[in-house]
Amino acid sequence: MTFCNPADLPGLMRQFTCILGLDVGSKTIGIAISDPFLSVASPITTIQRRKFTKDAEELARIVAKRNVGAFLIGLPLNMDGTEGPRCQSTRDFARELILRIDLPVAFFDERMSTMAVERAMIEADMTRKKRAERVDQLAAAYILQGALDSMPK
Repeated sequence: MTFCNPADLPGLMRQFTCILGLDVGSKTIGIAISDPFLSVASPITTIQRRKFTKDAEELARIVAKRNVGAFLIGLPLNMDGTEGPRCQSTRDFARELILRIDLPVAFFDERMSTMAVERAMIEADMTRKKRAERVDQLAAAYILQGALDSMPK
């Protein structure tokens, strides 16, 4: 499989499969999933990064269990829209992932996602501990929802 635009994902997926949204960080991967109609994103978990092989095995388990048909990965662009070292690291992760899990992959701009999620959690009066536990998976859901909303219906 190769990389594509988010709008192309539905045409590359089997019918009624879901998109797995990933917020890939250096220490964790926030994970969210779409519904099979590609309308709503929901946070599901955060995995602690280990060796890439272990991360890929965990993602493969989720793919099999959740009827996933594609990946949508947040791309950490700089505020001016350029790509820096974090983007390269994310792209490297995606290249390795598709060698192990043969599904289409799209990237989506994740600028401001963590800040927006943090702000919402603070407004919801979540404790620091709860925010730390959920921020990555909620950021993945925020990114995935943005991509779903941008897809033609």
